[in-house]
Amino acid sequence: MQKTNLLFPINLYTQFNMKKLLLLIFIITAVIASQAQSINNIPAMEQRAHEGLMSKSMMSNAINNYDIKYHRCEWEVNPAVLYIKGKITTYFKPTVTSFNQLQFDLTDSLTVDSIKYHNVSLAFLQLPGDILQIGFPSVLPVNTLDSVSVYYQGVPPNSGFGSFVQTTHDTTLHTPVIWTLSEPLGAKDWWPCKQELVDKIDSLDIIVTTPQINRVGSNGLLVSEIQSGLNKIYHWKTHYPIAAYLVAIGVTNYSVYSNYVPLVGGDSILVLNYVYPEDLAIAQSMTPDIITTIQFYDSLTILYPFSNEKYGHLQFGWGGGMEHQTMTFLVGFDHGLMAHECAHQWFGDHITCGSWEDIWLNEGFASYFETLTEERYFHSTFVWQLQQRILNITSVPDGSVLCDDTMNVARIFNGRLTYWKGSYLLHMLRWKLGDSLFFLAIKNYLTDPNLAGGYAKTPDLKAHLENTSGQNLSTFFNEWYYNQGWPSYQLLWNQTGNAVTLTVNQTTSDPSVSFFDMPIPVEFKGAGHDTIIVFNHTYSGQVFYPTVNFNIDSVKFDPDLHILSANNTVTGIPNLEALVNQISIYPNPVKYDVTVSIQLKKTDELTFEIFDVIGKRIFSKQEIVPAGSSVKTMPTEHLAKGEYFIKIKGSEINFSQKVVKQ
Repeated sequence: MQKTNLLFPINLYTQFNMKKLLLLIFIITAVIASQAQSINNIPAMEQRAHEGLMSKSMMSNAINNYDIKYHRCEWEVNPAVLYIKGKITTYFKPTVTSFNQLQFDLTDSLTVDSIKYHNVSLAFLQLPGDILQIGFPSVLPVNTLDSVSVYYQGVPPNSGFGSFVQTTHDTTLHTPVIWTLSEPLGAKDWWPCKQELVDKIDSLDIIVTTPQINRVGSNGLLVSEIQSGLNKIYHWKTHYPIAAYLVAIGVTNYSVYSNYVPLVGGDSILVLNYVYPEDLAIAQSMTPDIITTIQFYDSLTILYPFSNEKYGHLQFGWGGGMEHQTMTFLVGFDHGLMAHECAHQWFGDHITCGSWEDIWLNEGFASYFETLTEERYFHSTFVWQLQQRILNITSVPDGSVLCDDTMNVARIFNGRLTYWKGSYLLHMLRWKLGDSLFFLAIKNYLTDPNLAGGYAKTPDLKAHLENTSGQNLSTFFNEWYYNQGWPSYQLLWNQTGNAVTLTVNQTTSDPSVSFFDMPIPVEFKGAGHDTIIVFNHTYSGQVFYPTVNFNIDSVKFDPDLHILSANNTVTGIPNLEALVNQISIYPNPVKYDVTVSIQLKKTDELTFEIFDVIGKRIFSKQEIVPAGSSVKTMPTEHLAKGEYFIKIKGSEINFSQKVVKQ
């Protein structure tokens, strides 16, 4: 799922140069972030409309004691009216003994008219917590297929990102449209289902009756389109397992056209496009871009997972895109938006996150594969995109990829952590494992019979990465996924002949991680030569002694942005005799510990002190510091917010600097 800031009306948005718009939005976002660090800085192409999604709708309370095998969804929908009338027939198997009640998630804003079971009406209750409870006349045998039909109608509430929306398109004609978007837990706002991430629907029929001026787009393949009086009946069917939140319909006077993705061997994948008539020309010029994207994703992973049915685009009025299975709903046709949502067909639809805690398995992957298309087709944009993601992620010192508050939709879909840091976690895994092993592990993950067509959690992905690469990734996931923050590197180098001495220090932005263990690339340049050497950095202060057979003019840390880091420094020391006494303090402002970088001509005993603004000494420590370069820390986490002075004294040192505690 992606969200776009609608800086322009929708009809203009689709015609505007999207690369320029994206650049403008990122600049605006960066300015806002620099002025208000406390704001949840969600990247503009991914920003969510959070309003209206309360904790009640973030819960699924239905008891999971049955296995859904099939839904037949029959709906009557008129885009001119905010209303739905439906009959949902569910085939299920009880998974426990003494099964005599079945529960669906369903909002109490909708009226249940009746429940039919083998042509007999059943008693039911609409319980607090948006639960529809159905009672059976006797205990149903375990693991035996049975069915029940729910007849209901009413005005669906508009919660979350717009679970069921009636609005208009075309600023001249104001044509009515209805569309749905159920992620994360909005499916119950418009149909009775089991929407927890535990049980996919094995197969699905969607049958929608609507005034004949309209077309209905949905999941799977269009089986039939039948005129019935003043109405038309559209019948869509999918044979692939599908999560409840990925079931969707869009209804208006769509124009329809097709693109095709050629496959090796002469076959092809249908790309079916349902777009607003006023945007038909611009859509037809832009959607063919998806052809090379799907071919590229196929080459990196596995064949498009729903190739026996279709891929599609359906235009809707929400400001971004949503990866409904086999038919993405989107507002416009920019490359990045289409690439992101298409990647979800592999990561989010084929394999779905097994809890909202693991939402990065959907959004981190889609964000990274979108970036991979930039690397493949627009390399300068790719580098810029990595730079922007680093700036966004490191604008705040804390935060984990693991979603630690699944009752909060803003945290679930947090752009900085779930999308950007999740995607950079994958970028670093690719660097750590190498391309061949990384993409092989992803293929193994996607073809795992225990996961394919079902749900996965982070340990499932980790197991495939470890089994494929032979590496133990527990430390990596503990540092980068479960815990918080990012590193800063301080490199000190000296060259004598061909011998180089390289000292690498590291500080971290959050105390949950004391050190990030990563292979680090360092580029050495000089005399028309350059080389990149990778060092296995396992502790701060580690010294390396590489041989470089040319005179070095410059040293650069991580030139290709393989590692998520910020505030890095590289200092060259020609020789010890040329060394001067020098002290620098960072970060400033500071949130946790302040770092003191020291260069001394000779060993000295230094006194480290912190004073408040009225001159009261609140910290003091003496330490013998050897000649050369050193990095020390001074604690500030316990200090109240405000201004302080750090003083460092020695036989040849008398240093003072004001710092601001955040």
